[in-house]
Amino acid sequence: MICRAGCGACCIAPSISSPIPGMPAGKPAGMRCIQLDANNHCLIFGQPERPEVCSAFQAAEYVCGSSAEEAIRLIGWLEQSTACAS
Repeated sequence: MICRAGCGACCIAPSISSPIPGMPAGKPAGMRCIQLDANNHCLIFGQPERPEVCSAFQAAEYVCGSSAEEAIRLIGWLEQSTACAS
């Protein structure tokens, strides 16, 4: 599957613990990445400062569904299902 242009769900729904330029502590689940522009495109795509976890993400139907809204729900569910209990 190829990422849907302008989706941005993978930059919003999951938590990212790696440092991101402008977000040195990463980001919590549900927060927009500061590197996501108004059109939901990554401003650091292909750049060396992009976190490895972001570069490694592979779009797949079971994660992305058939729309950006479904992707937010699916990735959010995966985030909650795999979160460590404190």
